[in-house]
Amino acid sequence: MPAPTPASTPAPTSAPVNGASPDALDLLRTRRSFRLMDLQAPAPAGEDLETLLTIASRVPDHARLAPWRFILFEGDARARAGEVFARIWAQDNPEADEQRLKDERGRFLRSAMVIAVVFTPQHHPKIPEWEQMMSAAACCQNILLASIALGYGATWITEWPAFDARAREALGLSEQERVAGFMYVGTPVQKLEERPRPDLAKIVTRF
Repeated sequence: MPAPTPASTPAPTSAPVNGASPDALDLLRTRRSFRLMDLQAPAPAGEDLETLLTIASRVPDHARLAPWRFILFEGDARARAGEVFARIWAQDNPEADEQRLKDERGRFLRSAMVIAVVFTPQHHPKIPEWEQMMSAAACCQNILLASIALGYGATWITEWPAFDARAREALGLSEQERVAGFMYVGTPVQKLEERPRPDLAKIVTRF
């Protein structure tokens, strides 16, 4: 299913240049990834999905190259992708038992929806590929944040299909494209406890 392509995107509501947003700060302070098995139906759809993808694409993008795109895996498409993974795994691991192949078939069934954020490098004399790749990574982070803001949850994972050329080709990627992240999205069925975070005293220095 192709991503929604609205004829026009409404202009964002203007906000004071220096206006604080307590709700946004609270979301950023408490954001965390969810366990795959907790991201059940319903997945974002309709207006929620359009909002999610619009926010996903609102990232730093030097020279407006848009070096990324999105592939949606919904409904039966998740199982079709799993058949691809199981076939490739069986080719490389002929000794694999049926349980492992079943796990591969169910890889994208672990959440209600999977969004592949695809890095699509663009040739530019001044914008290095590394900078473009970080822009694609920012799309992944925006999906995490927007999912929570919309009342859903998400987890950013790659795993072996992101690095296998045959899997990428079967999922519709070109030879030069790469997976920045498989974003597993759904409605959380369980609240997670907070986990320890880095001590700022250990990661912050002043020059």
